[in-house]
Amino acid sequence: MALIVHLKTVSELRGRSDRIAKVTFRGQSFYSRVLENCEDVADFDETFRWPVASSIDKNEMLEIQIFNYSKVFSNKLIGTFRMVLQKVAEENRVKVTDTLMDDNNAILKTSLSMEVRYQATDGTMGSWDDGDFLGDEALQEEEKDSQETDGLLPGSRPSTRTPGEKSFRRAGRSVFSAMKLGKTRSHKEEPQKQDEPAVLEMEDLDHLAIRLGDGLDPDSVSLASVTALTSNVSNKRSKPDIKMEPSAGRPMDYQVSITVIEARQLVGLNMDPVVCVEVGDDKKYTSMKESTNCPYYNEYFVFDFHVSPDVMFDKIIKISVIHSKNLLRSGTLVGSFKMDVGTVYSQPEHQFHHKWAILSDPDDISAGLKGYVKCDVAVVGKGDNIKTPHKANETDEDDIEGNLLLPEGVPAERQWARFYVKIYRAEGLPRMNTSLMANVKKAFIGENKDLVDPYVQVFFAGQKGKTSVQKSSYEPLWNEQVVFTDLFPPLCKRMKVQIRDSDKVNDVAIGTHFIDLRKISNDGDKGFLPTLGPAWVNMYGSTRNYTLLDEHQDLNEGLGEGVSFRARLMLGLAVEILDTSNPELTSSTEVQVEQATPVSESCTGRMEEFFLFGAFLEASMIDRKNGDKPITFEVTIGNYGNEVDGISRPQRPRPRKEPGDEEEVDLIQNSSDDEGDEGGDLASVSSTPPMRPQITDRNYFHLPYLERKPCIYIKSWWPDQRRRLYNANIMDHIADKLEEGLNDVQEMIKTEKSYPERRLRGVLEELSCGCHRFLSLSDKDQGHSSRTKLDRERLKSCMRELESMGQQAKSLRAQVKRHTVRDKLRLCQNFLQKLRFLADEPQHSIPDVFIWMMSNNKRIAYARVPSKDLLFSIVEEELGKDCAKVKTLFLKLPGKRGFGSAGWTVQAKLELYLWLGLSKQRKDFLCGLPCGFEEVKAAQGLGLHSFPPISLVYTKKQVFQLRAHMYQARSLFAADSSGLSDPFARVFFINQSQCTEVLNETLCPTWDQMLVFDNLELYGEAHELRDDPPIIVIEIYDQDTMGKADFMGRTFAKPLVKMADEAYCPPRFPPQLEYYQIYRGNATAGDLLAAFELLQIGPSGKADLPPINGPVDMDRGPIMPVPVGIRPVLSKYRVEVLFWGLRDLKRVNLAQVDRPRVDIECAGKGVQSSLIHNYKKNPNFNTLVKWFEVDLPENELLHPPLNIRVVDCRAFGRYTLVGSHAVSSLRRFIYRPPDRSAPNWNTTVRFLRGYHVLCNGGPSSRPTGEVVVSMEPEVPVKKLETMVKLDATSDAVVKVDVAEEEKEKKKKKKGASDEAEEEEPDESMLDWWSKYFASIDTMKEQLRQHESSGADLEEKEEMDTTEGPKGPMKSKEKSRAAKEEKKKKNQSPGSVQGSEAPEKKKAKIDELKVYPKELESEFDNFEDWLHTFNLLRGKTGDDEDGSTEEERIVGRFKGSLCVYKVPLPEDVAREAGYDPTYGMFQGIPSNDPINVLVRVYVVRATDLHPADINGKADPYIAIKLGKTDIRDKENYISKQLNPIFGKSFDIEASFPMESMLTVAVYDWDLVGTDDLIGETKIDLENRFYSKHRATCGIAQTYSIHGYNIWRDPMKPSQILTRLCKEGKVDGPHFGPHGRVKVANRVFTGPSEIEDENGQKKPTDEHVALSALRHWEDIPRVGCRLVPEHVETRPLLNPDKPGIEQGRLELWVDMFPMDMPAPGTPLDISPRKPKKYELRVIVWNTDEVVLEDDDFFTGEKSSDIFVRGWLKGQQEDKQDTDVHYHSLTGEGNFNWRYLFPFDYLAAEEKIVMSKKESMFSWDETEYKIPARLTLQIWDADHFSADDFLGAIELDLNRFPRGAKTAKQCTMEMATGEVDVPLVSIFKQKRVKGWWPLLARNENDEFELTGKVEAELHLLTAEEAEKNPVGLARNEPDPLEKPNRPDTAFVWFLNPLKSIKYLICTRYKWLIIKIVLALLGLLMLGLFLYSLPGYMVKKLLGA
Repeated sequence: MALIVHLKTVSELRGRSDRIAKVTFRGQSFYSRVLENCEDVADFDETFRWPVASSIDKNEMLEIQIFNYSKVFSNKLIGTFRMVLQKVAEENRVKVTDTLMDDNNAILKTSLSMEVRYQATDGTMGSWDDGDFLGDEALQEEEKDSQETDGLLPGSRPSTRTPGEKSFRRAGRSVFSAMKLGKTRSHKEEPQKQDEPAVLEMEDLDHLAIRLGDGLDPDSVSLASVTALTSNVSNKRSKPDIKMEPSAGRPMDYQVSITVIEARQLVGLNMDPVVCVEVGDDKKYTSMKESTNCPYYNEYFVFDFHVSPDVMFDKIIKISVIHSKNLLRSGTLVGSFKMDVGTVYSQPEHQFHHKWAILSDPDDISAGLKGYVKCDVAVVGKGDNIKTPHKANETDEDDIEGNLLLPEGVPAERQWARFYVKIYRAEGLPRMNTSLMANVKKAFIGENKDLVDPYVQVFFAGQKGKTSVQKSSYEPLWNEQVVFTDLFPPLCKRMKVQIRDSDKVNDVAIGTHFIDLRKISNDGDKGFLPTLGPAWVNMYGSTRNYTLLDEHQDLNEGLGEGVSFRARLMLGLAVEILDTSNPELTSSTEVQVEQATPVSESCTGRMEEFFLFGAFLEASMIDRKNGDKPITFEVTIGNYGNEVDGISRPQRPRPRKEPGDEEEVDLIQNSSDDEGDEGGDLASVSSTPPMRPQITDRNYFHLPYLERKPCIYIKSWWPDQRRRLYNANIMDHIADKLEEGLNDVQEMIKTEKSYPERRLRGVLEELSCGCHRFLSLSDKDQGHSSRTKLDRERLKSCMRELESMGQQAKSLRAQVKRHTVRDKLRLCQNFLQKLRFLADEPQHSIPDVFIWMMSNNKRIAYARVPSKDLLFSIVEEELGKDCAKVKTLFLKLPGKRGFGSAGWTVQAKLELYLWLGLSKQRKDFLCGLPCGFEEVKAAQGLGLHSFPPISLVYTKKQVFQLRAHMYQARSLFAADSSGLSDPFARVFFINQSQCTEVLNETLCPTWDQMLVFDNLELYGEAHELRDDPPIIVIEIYDQDTMGKADFMGRTFAKPLVKMADEAYCPPRFPPQLEYYQIYRGNATAGDLLAAFELLQIGPSGKADLPPINGPVDMDRGPIMPVPVGIRPVLSKYRVEVLFWGLRDLKRVNLAQVDRPRVDIECAGKGVQSSLIHNYKKNPNFNTLVKWFEVDLPENELLHPPLNIRVVDCRAFGRYTLVGSHAVSSLRRFIYRPPDRSAPNWNTTVRFLRGYHVLCNGGPSSRPTGEVVVSMEPEVPVKKLETMVKLDATSDAVVKVDVAEEEKEKKKKKKGASDEAEEEEPDESMLDWWSKYFASIDTMKEQLRQHESSGADLEEKEEMDTTEGPKGPMKSKEKSRAAKEEKKKKNQSPGSVQGSEAPEKKKAKIDELKVYPKELESEFDNFEDWLHTFNLLRGKTGDDEDGSTEEERIVGRFKGSLCVYKVPLPEDVAREAGYDPTYGMFQGIPSNDPINVLVRVYVVRATDLHPADINGKADPYIAIKLGKTDIRDKENYISKQLNPIFGKSFDIEASFPMESMLTVAVYDWDLVGTDDLIGETKIDLENRFYSKHRATCGIAQTYSIHGYNIWRDPMKPSQILTRLCKEGKVDGPHFGPHGRVKVANRVFTGPSEIEDENGQKKPTDEHVALSALRHWEDIPRVGCRLVPEHVETRPLLNPDKPGIEQGRLELWVDMFPMDMPAPGTPLDISPRKPKKYELRVIVWNTDEVVLEDDDFFTGEKSSDIFVRGWLKGQQEDKQDTDVHYHSLTGEGNFNWRYLFPFDYLAAEEKIVMSKKESMFSWDETEYKIPARLTLQIWDADHFSADDFLGAIELDLNRFPRGAKTAKQCTMEMATGEVDVPLVSIFKQKRVKGWWPLLARNENDEFELTGKVEAELHLLTAEEAEKNPVGLARNEPDPLEKPNRPDTAFVWFLNPLKSIKYLICTRYKWLIIKIVLALLGLLMLGLFLYSLPGYMVKKLLGA
């Protein structure tokens, strides 16, 4: 729908002036262009067009105002014309000539003439004018132009042009980019104005704004991006896609690691649970735990896969608990949990950590929850690094509800639901069997049937269901539904639907479609359940040439991008949430297949005839393998156009015409008489005529189309579902614009252009406009009968999302400030992802278009274009982005052939124009082609306007010259085995190509060469070519002496065009050099710095072109360098190089490197290091600093790379290259002399990373006053307990040293009070591990705070960005709030709320710093002055080899660079102690060999990769440094994946020869060699020489004895003195009362220390230490010093590159041998568990449920006994005697259990060792939680005992027992009431009543008894001194229980008891047996006496 106004003339104007018109409709105004100097008649002749979303109302107004235009002042109104659109709405076309009115509504003489037309939606209008479709040329031209006026600038009014001229029109493109590729063209007849600038500076914007009407905000202007392609301002061409290779189908390495920690609340009585973990088809089991409902496993499983990502992410992870599985029986399933790998991978860090999986029973969906399993699940791909939260003791009480294993936003209570997948029918199936088979069948059977037997198979959540097979049918009809039952929302993202062909031998897939559930549902407040269709989905796969073996069969399985249409399937999906309480419900989750109700034909939309037109403008870069045979191109859409089995018409009849539709359907037929017979079918032409390619150069051919361009056209019939595609297109347009804007902003930030925040504001402004535009456009066609539920719901949710996005963008725009640009940019990236996600339409309609290149009837290469990108619409925003544009397509090889290097060579490059739309809209299908052609039609279409041409002949052509200025490239791909390349560039333009020269052995070639392409003929209008030149392709190759050149990468560029009538002068010319990103497949492979200009050769020939002057290098032959205006401006720089040494050089050609040398080269100049004479003896250089001067560009972004090469000098003057390194950016090495005038000079110096340390600039301008850093405890002693220890990293200045007060307090308290007993850890009790665990708690606390503060910030951001009313809290926040509440509840009762309680404990123990990563990553790799450059050799690996950069490293060069402009300011160089030989590298240590004692402390390893079949490993440590190789094999730790090593190793080494320390973990094997699990490498040298002093960490406090003894041989005061001396800092001056002054900082602290005997001595060490801990605050030389620490290093295995194999916690101390020797190593051996004995006395039971019925009386009773165990039922269960026949549930026992156990207090675990099985070699150590289990049982003599109830007491925190049985309630155990929790380790003795629970049939807990028990804990020594007997035995026996008579015992009354037993239990059985015996006896007697009796009778005896 559109309103079109054609403003012709305004006459009888007064005076002479510039005139402008403004036309307004519905509040949207357009301005005409300015008519300069016109007198009485203004001939505007312009067309304005408004796309209208809703029909025009009769009362709406159109307003036209005419102004006198002024450049300076505001425009002056001449008069206004207003018109009511009643007549327009009725008649659609009105011509008007009328007078204007002035401000006072007086009529003026001035009159205006115009025409108004109104196009309504398809077919709602009465009759159409012929001209509307197939009108005369003039109208068509005008119409075409009116399409172009749509470019609305955000908030401004674009200038509109006459039909002769073109605009830049890309829906609301910003002006600026338009300026980049071309200026606004004025009217033909008028004199041309001076060129607009090509890149506008900010000042120019104001002029521009004035010219365009004042509404333009400078923010909305796009800045020229660095890669010209990303901002392509064309209106005739669409952007080419740079990345070539499909990444989807390639297999990768994945590792799924799952730790099963424990299970809780399992449903069932007294079970023996096993957990089964299943990923895909692999299963692994944990061990079995006996008789427990909450087993503890802590077992770790790893699954390795090598598959493509799609396959991987669809695999299902299933965790199930099985009861009593053993070798013979498979066990019964308790419950299971499923999720797909993709869900885990999309989590933050790709993992769930310590989360609870909810188990449910798939066979009984009404049953509810079956228990929880706590586990960690992580999925790692190659190169992902996972931050595991630190593994420490899990003391925090688990909040199950708050930590469920569910992604963010999924509710905890998931309900069961049915998923109905309805399969209706399919069509367009390929003829499957080959023609050979068909002929054989025909011969035998004699009939020709359809040769395919299709059925549909659906996979979902690990289950699959399939429909029936429809025999021999290409158009099968099923009408069946496959029903899945699963929890909702499901944790599986995709459903796979596959059409398969049933075959006797094997079924093959015909096509596969994935339904992404996230796209067909919405989980928001106003969301909807998954729903789909009924709709057609298209399936793509392999090509349709039918051979017996299809090499692309994978494509049909859904792997990789389909290369051809296979079939389409009509399906629907619905979800129904089940009400599980409903008894009729079938409770199984088996997949069912049932009939579905058929749907009508028309439900998927009315069949419409679509028309696809294509014109091939150019075909070049055809691979030379295809160069000898004629080539043809085939275009297909669905099966239409396919030569093998294409169809020309839908097989179903054309839809019947309903009465009202008559004219519309026959539109084309009536309006033209070109199609004679039956409705006149245009025969489709789907392929170009064959043509033989011509040679372009050695590699490529091209097709010589010249001026005759072949065309294709296809008619096809599809259901009309354009609305879906239109909405997707609108969103895609918004997203494209947003992406382009964001790229601009990033580029601006990267290249440090000014005002990136303005551009970002503009981008957000555009985004919010786009969102509002979507709301107004998308809501059309509401009443469409074929809209599915999903269409309606998706529309609603898209509108909601876009509305909120528009508002957020608006409010975000206001927050964009200079310093927040980066954060806001990240938020905008989220918008982009969301838009792309929303734009992906799940219900397809028109299939994609495929373009195939055929040679010799073989299909060679293809391109696939989504149909929505080609779809035509009259509304600008709905138009596909490639519709009616020239698109550059690169054809690629199909399927797997396109992987790897084969996929990178272009098979062909096409310039192709495409248009797709309804046939009845097709009058404009040629409108976007470059002008200046004549149509050539097929014979039957001659002279008929609407008949499509079969080729176009161009009559207009322009001649151009292209100049390609190839300056340099950097970071190229290494293509030769030397690790370098011999690169040259090949430039392609149209059908010419040229090469630069080859530069040998470099990855950063500077060609500095201009390539000139002459006589380029381009077809079309000149001005179009100016705005829209074709693209240039640049390919980089590596020249090989043998064979053909290797491809290294490719990039595209657009030239800057100069027409013959333009001047070659600034600001557009000469062009600037720009960086173009080079791609190799999908990976980036360097940058090209170049500029391209395309110059039109005018009538006077080349004389007009700017002269090619400039020196022709004689040495380089006829090579022309880049001309002066384009090449960068150079300045003189000096490069100083610090040569330190070479490390780890590998052999070259089997020979060892002996005499290496380093060559440094930059921009053609360079320097060589001194020669190392004997690499083995000393790999360091003897001359440290050398320099060279070089001319570098002023613009730092254009600096060439610096190359480092290492050569080995062999005999006879030969050199061999060892390896090389390219420093691609010199920026980090540039030294800028400080600006003394700046007030913050100190800070500037701080930022010169590393150099401030070297160049000790003159005396800095110090602030006068001194800064005092106080360390005194200025707080009253009382509060000290709760004082928080601050960390080195915190900002606070006040540090409190608690050590002394502690001791004093202790003395005071000893007699005084007993209260602090608990918190005061005894000095002697503390060891290094106490310190370690305390530190880990601190670290976790910090992480938690960090996270919560991060989350708060995020919430705050959210609040900021979403203004306006907001619904209830988001689910995320809700769950967080709930968690917080829970946390509060769970804090131990009685503890002070808030933070005090935990901190009281903390202040007691000194801590160290635990780094969760490597130490060097915290300290910038210790490259503060010594950098490490990896030397590379060998080819860069491509992905498919799986090779990594690691394998190419052949050694490392250590050194540094300093680059600065010369000359330097005087004062920098003339400084005290300046040594000119060291240049800028002052004060570096000597690099002579030095002997060092290296002490490695290995604490523990976590999450090791299992190395043995049993899923465990037997790890031990191996350390290698130089020649020393320590293997600690004897001390391997059996069957552990989290071993605690606790060892230290001393190694003597001499730097630099031995500086790389390798710490490895091996797996011990009884037979065979030990396997490497993983290793980590530490560069000790960088640490040793670093200013951060990483030799020995600085402790938090200084003490001379105890667990925290000072480890360094140098005391803090000595270290401080030395640092001051080295840094030339004034100090340290120690003053009285613990003060020290360093530079202008004063530190204070305690001044006394206590020795072992408690004697006080004065000392300066505390203050010295406080100065060291704040060394970073010292001006000029300060930097953070490494604290006492433990670092966590990932273990890697070279066989599995990039995937972590576990982590190792360790630290390294280094002590130079020439210094005093350090003390003995710290003892960190693992804590030995302490031996304890737990004595449990079971006194009585009460209220035990009664199980048995009395034989006589029928009363209930139980024979009770109590069972207890601590470590596990098998290990140490103990039973009391039986209390028989208890009638009241009371039982008396007085029975004692004894449980000896070993306990680790720090980890709160019991340690036990046992053999895993009888075949185990040695015992395995297990750690299990300290839990005492008590159970009551009912004893049975002839059957198994019955379990009645149990309670499990965690000995560290269990509810205090009740005083009496009455007060003992069930809630004590379930935790529903707050009961004081006690720990047996603190209380030692506890007595009371505890409840025993069991679950009833409904899985709810019920109370089944109470037990009175007494727990008494003793250490092993105490137990020895005070022994007791087991049960009631000596010593210290317990008295016999006083049991009533009913509890008779066997011995006292055996008969009575036998009678009782027999009578009660077996009474009826005995009676039955007796009766049966009697019967038998009678029968026997009868048979016995029968013969005698009969004889008697017979004989009559």
